[in-house]
Amino acid sequence: MDQTLVPSPSDVAAAVAASLDVAHRHDPYPAYSVLRDAPGFPPGPLGTHVLSRYADCEAVLADPAWSHAEESRLLHPDSDVHLPGSFLWMDPPDHTRLRGLVAQAFTPRRILSMREDARTIVDGLLDVAVEQGTVDLVEALAYPLPLRMICRLMGVPPEAEDEVRRMSAGIARGLDPDVLLRPEELATRTTAVHDFTAFFGELAARRRAEPHDDLVTALVRAEQDGDRLGPVELLGTLLILVVAGHETTVNLVANGVRALAADPTQLAALRADPELAGPAVEEILRFDPPVHLTTRTARTALTVGDRRFEEGESLLLLLGAANRDAAAFAAADALDVTRYAARGTRRHLAFGLGLHHCLGAALARLELETVLRALVARRVEVELLTDRPRYRPNLVVRGMAELPVRITEASR
Repeated sequence: MDQTLVPSPSDVAAAVAASLDVAHRHDPYPAYSVLRDAPGFPPGPLGTHVLSRYADCEAVLADPAWSHAEESRLLHPDSDVHLPGSFLWMDPPDHTRLRGLVAQAFTPRRILSMREDARTIVDGLLDVAVEQGTVDLVEALAYPLPLRMICRLMGVPPEAEDEVRRMSAGIARGLDPDVLLRPEELATRTTAVHDFTAFFGELAARRRAEPHDDLVTALVRAEQDGDRLGPVELLGTLLILVVAGHETTVNLVANGVRALAADPTQLAALRADPELAGPAVEEILRFDPPVHLTTRTARTALTVGDRRFEEGESLLLLLGAANRDAAAFAAADALDVTRYAARGTRRHLAFGLGLHHCLGAALARLELETVLRALVARRVEVELLTDRPRYRPNLVVRGMAELPVRITEASR
């Protein structure tokens, strides 16, 4: 590394602060660049050390010796409400057992069977958006698509979708560290968790008595070597599937449409070859992922690069920074919808790796790919009406609060 380019300690400290500051939520990437150039692993919040380079983040995510089970304690140490237990915040053997049970229900076949549902929902939402002309893309498309998809998958009746959205939004905000939340946001999280457990507990009870062809029924009935999900485990699993899967996909869809609308050359490439829709999804996940950070804690003494971390030390992994690392990706700050059409392209870290690779990745990919294919097939034009949309304050599940656009469709 050219020593003249090494940022000063004060610049590094400022970049750590900026990467977490709500004022920089719209564009944390300049701060990420500073952190990637910094030597070692800068100190972060809550006693963590910050990882921002691809090679370091990849190595930690792939190593099961780094625990994800401590994240709840790390981010919510004084919380008076605990989210129901989920395999997301567990280590083996509990993680292995629960994820195995969930995988029986959340199968690739079940996800693929929803492709036609996704097409129908997307076409209907685009019809309304085109008719209105000027819309908030988050409300017109990015939010209702994954909301309806997850509710149909779970077996939630349409009339309850708004209630699921309210609970999901309150919990998603509550995933952020408690020190960043206002008292009213903590209270909203408490209410949302209680309402969620009551709503889905009742739905699960109905499915035990009267099974349907939906994911709640499949989870209730999932069994492995005589083992089943307990009541708390079931609710924790449902919570993470609904909240993490739904809220992150809202951000993914909005990020993807915005990125393409802002780069006509990439949109033209996609229109010239609609089969780039799949690779474009992967590139959007790399370029502007819906989740920018995660944590890991050492289960024993471990080494990352040339730094030894003792048992109990925690890391803050900036996935959004790793995905823009020029050491891993050529022209890392540029959107290139052909990047993942080429063999040998490094995997992005948007869905994690190893034990905690996102179980809902296939559903998220399906939803965004459906949107991209519809935009191309229908020759829909999306004009951005602002170059700086307003973002939600959420840190863990980062996304736009609104995206004003003008949307038109060529005559068919």
